[in-house]
Amino acid sequence: MMTGPIVVGVDGSPTAQRAAAKARDLARRLEVPLHVVSAHTDATIEHVNSGSDQWVVSGADNALYIAESVVKGLRTPGMKIQAGSAQGKPAEALIDYAEKVGAEMIVVGNQRMRGAKRVLGSVANSVSHNATCDVYIANTYVQ
Repeated sequence: MMTGPIVVGVDGSPTAQRAAAKARDLARRLEVPLHVVSAHTDATIEHVNSGSDQWVVSGADNALYIAESVVKGLRTPGMKIQAGSAQGKPAEALIDYAEKVGAEMIVVGNQRMRGAKRVLGSVANSVSHNATCDVYIANTYVQ
């Protein structure tokens, strides 16, 4: 029986939203926590001035904002759903995050796995070949 969390990767796209909804449904049925994670490759910090205020913005902030936005749409009473961000290329960041939290499953969408685009590779393809836990590839194509 699965007891560790499920991790799902999101990037703000409609297909990622569909993968996240499927991950939520799996986590609810299995009664395990769900981590919604967005990757960022930018380690730089940008300073933005607005009048007398100065804001510090980073790639991590943007990634976390995306994950938190998805979590708001997934909220289900009685479920533990957490937003997170991870630095690196999407597949590597997702795998690293999953290992860090002891995830037993990573859920990814099947975007870019059909036709000519599949030759170029995809996050789902990379995760499925390199993850140390189970991987669920959700059908996110609109029928």
